[in-house]
Amino acid sequence: MGYEIDFLPVGDESSGGDAIALRYGNLYGSRNEQTVIVIDGGYLDDGEALVEHIRKHYNTGTVDLVVSTHPDRDHISGLRIVLEQLTVKKLLMHLPWSHSASMSRAKMLLSYNSRSLRAELRDSLQGATALEEVAKAQGVPIEEPFLDWTSDDGKFRVLGPSEDYYRELLAEIVEPDSNLASQASWEELVRKLLTGKVHEDLHTETLKENGETSAKNNTSAICLLEVDGRKLLFTGDAGVPALSDALDVLEADGFQPGDLMFVQVPHHGSRRNVSPKILNRLLGSKGKLTKLGTAFASVPKKNPEHKHPAKKTTNAFLRRGYPVHLTQGVTKCHTFDAPNRSGYASSTPEPLHTEVEDNGDA
Repeated sequence: MGYEIDFLPVGDESSGGDAIALRYGNLYGSRNEQTVIVIDGGYLDDGEALVEHIRKHYNTGTVDLVVSTHPDRDHISGLRIVLEQLTVKKLLMHLPWSHSASMSRAKMLLSYNSRSLRAELRDSLQGATALEEVAKAQGVPIEEPFLDWTSDDGKFRVLGPSEDYYRELLAEIVEPDSNLASQASWEELVRKLLTGKVHEDLHTETLKENGETSAKNNTSAICLLEVDGRKLLFTGDAGVPALSDALDVLEADGFQPGDLMFVQVPHHGSRRNVSPKILNRLLGSKGKLTKLGTAFASVPKKNPEHKHPAKKTTNAFLRRGYPVHLTQGVTKCHTFDAPNRSGYASSTPEPLHTEVEDNGDA
């Protein structure tokens, strides 16, 4: 049994997102011997590209499962096109208004006074409600991607968030801590003022333990695909606490660091979403010269502020045996026991950068 995982380029030169297509099964056989999944869809134009990619390379107009990890526009917008132009059997997406009275009220405000909502909250709700409406119009059943959701064949499952943790995160999204927001703004200003260069090598790591991402990012569905014992992890924009909870689940099943054959670098390689401790649990200890698996990060063509990806992050994966391949405007494909694909060549991963940005805070 084989698989193909395709990370399509998303956005323009300086903005990115996630648009992932994959299939597994007997890839040399007929369509009914294969399962096709889409995880996030980028912006609207990226949804068009996903549809074309699936028709051309998977030879089908049917998708067995679409997963919306979280409602950021760079992840959710293109899924509307996928649902409209392909036959989708099932959609996994969170319905925040079903878990929070405040979210339910905010959803109602969208229809007549959307300007009263914070811009970030408004954008998220608009993306989610639009996708829900398309799914209903197309007759696509919706289920929510909470911990322990498992596909019928048992090969694809959700490791997080749990429903309880999701509700906690919704409370933070609806009423963000103003002190934390002010601190984040101050830290961003300091980062821009203090950015310099520091040395790293195979054993020297400057990635810190204090990376924090938004509550909305931590709502991301974290998914595991396991094909003939080969584990492949998809992380969305999840941060350290969400990844830690998912690892608790994996470790309870006997997971050992380095068991992954493939891993998506969270949040396009941001230094705020991972830490040395979480990567030690996920990938193993630093200082490895041998390759254990492959990592992909969906990133824009340009990275002027050294955020997506951060060299600290790609270095941290590489020194644990997981070299990182970047999209940067090009589709990247990871395969096992799959037919050769015309026009595709080997990808070169990021090297170990000996000079990385020193951002003061992370």
